[in-house]
Amino acid sequence: MDDYLWVLKDSERDLLREIESTRMERLDEDELLSLHKRIRRARNKHVTNYRRKAARTVVDMGSRGAAHPKGSKDRLRAEAFEEALARVSERLAALAHEHAEQLKNERLARAQAGKETGPDSAPISGGKVSGAGVTREHRKTSGGKKRDASSRAQGARRQAERDSR
Repeated sequence: MDDYLWVLKDSERDLLREIESTRMERLDEDELLSLHKRIRRARNKHVTNYRRKAARTVVDMGSRGAAHPKGSKDRLRAEAFEEALARVSERLAALAHEHAEQLKNERLARAQAGKETGPDSAPISGGKVSGAGVTREHRKTSGGKKRDASSRAQGARRQAERDSR
């Protein structure tokens, strides 16, 4: 990472300093997401600048091989932010995994304690309550969701027409 610092502006160096491991460990998931977004934005900016300049240089020089050395600073800036983005993404993935494991353990603990883990919900009207939960009444259908929806809509249109008289 230190190889790239000489091509970066002060504000860009400050942004890259935020990905130091001691600083990133203090960030929570939301702060990491914010940092990830800022670094991705900077990376996209520098990649776009590099590609545009390279395209102009290829036209001027006549070949991609001859134009390659011309965009070295832009390319280094883009690489610096690409590497930074990879580090932040890796830390974010690890933190998200830890958070998911924590939530899973909490759900399992509640389930083992006999408490429900799902959302609180009242029984569906007309349904029968059994020991495990709610059983729904069977609704007769024609076999297709679209056909059933069309039939309901047609009935609603007829009712609306009657109501408008």
